[in-house]
Amino acid sequence: MRPLLGVFLSLAALACYGAQAPTPAPDQSATPVFRTHARDVVVDVVVTRSHGEPVSGLRAQDFVVFEDGKPQTLDFFEEHTAKALPPGALPALPKMPPGVYTNVPPAPMSDAVNILLFDMLNTDPQDQVMVRQQVLKFLLSANPGTRIGIFALGSQLRFVQGFTVDMAALRTAIEGLVPGREPASQTRSDLADDRETIAILNELAGGSVSKGGGNGNSPQTTSMQGYYHGGTGSPAIDAFSAAMNDIGEMKNANRMAMTLEALQYLARYLGDVPGRKNLLWFSGNFPVILYPSAAQQLQISSLRGYVSQAKEAANQLTAAKVAVYPIGAEGIMLDHTAEASNRVAVAGRGGDLMGNLLGEASSRADTIYAMEQIAADTGGKAFYNTNDLSAAADHAIADGSHYYTLIYSPTNKKMDGNYRRVEVKVPGEKVQLSYRRGYNADDTLASANRSNPNPLQPLLVHGLPASTQILFAARVVPAAPQPAPNAALAGRNPKLARPVRRYSVDLMIRWTDVKLDEAADGKHTGQIEVELLAYDHAGHTVNWTGGTQSMSLDPTLFASIQRSGVPAHLEIDLPSNEDVDLEAGVYDWSTGKAGTLEIPLAAHPPATEAQPAH
Repeated sequence: MRPLLGVFLSLAALACYGAQAPTPAPDQSATPVFRTHARDVVVDVVVTRSHGEPVSGLRAQDFVVFEDGKPQTLDFFEEHTAKALPPGALPALPKMPPGVYTNVPPAPMSDAVNILLFDMLNTDPQDQVMVRQQVLKFLLSANPGTRIGIFALGSQLRFVQGFTVDMAALRTAIEGLVPGREPASQTRSDLADDRETIAILNELAGGSVSKGGGNGNSPQTTSMQGYYHGGTGSPAIDAFSAAMNDIGEMKNANRMAMTLEALQYLARYLGDVPGRKNLLWFSGNFPVILYPSAAQQLQISSLRGYVSQAKEAANQLTAAKVAVYPIGAEGIMLDHTAEASNRVAVAGRGGDLMGNLLGEASSRADTIYAMEQIAADTGGKAFYNTNDLSAAADHAIADGSHYYTLIYSPTNKKMDGNYRRVEVKVPGEKVQLSYRRGYNADDTLASANRSNPNPLQPLLVHGLPASTQILFAARVVPAAPQPAPNAALAGRNPKLARPVRRYSVDLMIRWTDVKLDEAADGKHTGQIEVELLAYDHAGHTVNWTGGTQSMSLDPTLFASIQRSGVPAHLEIDLPSNEDVDLEAGVYDWSTGKAGTLEIPLAAHPPATEAQPAH
């Protein structure tokens, strides 16, 4: 990515400082991208022998691809192999000029990059401790040149460490993660508290309230649904049990929605990073289904909007070429009901104990099935029932570093939103294949535009990682001269308190990331949304501005855009006596792509304020 990066940074610097030297357009033809409108389907295939060793040297004619059972013709084929790079072989990003920022992702041009996702939302604190220790152990022996970035999921998705080959920096970032700091919506600790409640109800109702059924012999297949089920003969206790069941289901629904949103944000962040992305997801529970079957859709039909949200997450992960490697944070799966720390009233006795044991066995089977389904749907592999998470991480990264990229134009051109099943074979070879098993032939852009009048809003949440589907540079400096103290405020927050400082924000957007259609009269037209949203140190919104920018470019102006990029100018007033974080975002209404960037702006003492011109 270094040639493209150099071109874009030069482009950004020239654009921000008004230089007119021509800049050649970046050549992106070498990087295949899944495009729904172009109807090219990209399938990354990992080919291994029985013991996990990669198979190299295969040719395009060695692969046979089917979509919904019909053979497809390959348009593109490429083998990717791991590159062992010594520390320092990949230079750091060039230092930006003062006041200039960019969302260009620091990732290599090709091959795979790796993301470690620490899931605190769906994982017990004690399991988080083990994950942290095991990943630190893995980093001590990781191959030099392995490109890794780190995210954490708690109350929201948090960016912990950008892509780097510096293992010391990665270890420092992980050591800063405090297990249990982000509360999970429903963890095994919570379930222990729930068992205490059930025990009390059992004592009051003569032992008739149990996990899964009135007699404890009908365990449910999910961790919380039906947890408080069964009649007691007491209306008050039945009402309390029903209320607790509703609370459990609400927690599950919220956790599922938050997890799907996090996957969407990750996919957007990784959208413009070339090559395959291996997402190592460390979690104690995997509460999402990306491609629910008809039976699963029936089971989750009561969760409003879940199917459409899952479909959007699946589409985003497909477009970004993300393969998910679920890694079970619990390690060896045990029967927690029978642990010595549990009282008999909690663990149960007789049929109740057996029901609870069967319920936990069913829950473990559900977790494994969910992990296998997520891995198969995205082209990764699942690792579970092992305490050696370090070896699992090493295996996952090694597995995803050698792969083949296959691209075809499907014979079925309909954009009907239906699921298309993909099957890849290597006839005559005894090998194991991991690849994405299908995709949605869905025009996600049209549905997104209909359902969300402001698609940038959810991407500009404070603390989220940058989206990189549209690359841009931003020059953010105090306006000179500053307006008079009583001048009208710049921005759309009428309650913004003075004193304020006005900032001038100039964006320069890579023109190849914006769809500019040529009309019959030779003009190029397009429409983008450009917005700024500022937060204080507590995450409260302080001011915002922006809107839709429509373009109709004659040939001369279009030629200028090709040399320097698409410009946009905004002004915004921000508190002058406190630090703020300014979120900048660009959204292309024609392609549904987005780019975002968080810019920290430090408060300055009044003596440094820019003075009005005399």
